[in-house]
Amino acid sequence: MNYANLIVEQEDKVGIITLNRPPANPINASVLDELDAVLTEWEKDKAVRAIIITGAGDKGFSAGFDLKTAGTPEGEKAVSRGQEVFSHIEKYPKPVIAAINGYALGGGCELAMSCHLRIMVDSERAVIGQPEIDLGIIPGWGGTQRLPRLVGKTKALEMLLLGTRISASEALRIGLITRLSQPEQVIDDAKELARALAKKAPIAVQVILDVVTRGLEVSIDQGLKIEREGSRRVEKTKDAMEGMTAFIQKREPVFTGE
Repeated sequence: MNYANLIVEQEDKVGIITLNRPPANPINASVLDELDAVLTEWEKDKAVRAIIITGAGDKGFSAGFDLKTAGTPEGEKAVSRGQEVFSHIEKYPKPVIAAINGYALGGGCELAMSCHLRIMVDSERAVIGQPEIDLGIIPGWGGTQRLPRLVGKTKALEMLLLGTRISASEALRIGLITRLSQPEQVIDDAKELARALAKKAPIAVQVILDVVTRGLEVSIDQGLKIEREGSRRVEKTKDAMEGMTAFIQKREPVFTGE
């Protein structure tokens, strides 16, 4: 499939999606539709075990919603489509890594937060935040919900109410991102992480992603029930047997997703 707004590649068992609308990589309805299409295609593709989302150019991951479409039918579609696509990422059965190569603002921050892990370049140009308040609006693609879940209510309210843009080092300190990367290295670091994840047992990875995501929305007792169900699902897989056998034989396991 040809994509007008994305660069889509595969390396080994890693899928790489690049928002290709530099320098700001704004997100409109077409970007969201294409992003969802790639994710849907790779969801059942056993050759892809981990995914990276990044932005083209060396300035930014994404500045968020394409303001040029505001008030148009395309803009209205994007407003409703964004939550749907970002929830698809959050609930995705394979690890999704945001490689934040510069600023990630508004919808760009929301896209990054919907990913399971976030690596951000540590440079002066790299800032992340939800500045929608400065436009007289609020985040509409999950920012008011995911930000407090990641950094806590008080810090999230400060960022949301003031429209604060924070550095990569501050984002790491408060738990908004997973790791820091040096300039020009963020994609390589993301690929290294993705390759490590791709070596893990695919079914166990899928179950961990599922039980953690669902468990955060329920009580601890309900979460433990979800965990037990997940344990039963993986314990009889061929990968579970391979993992234990490899441990006993003191070799690296080879997981097949069965």
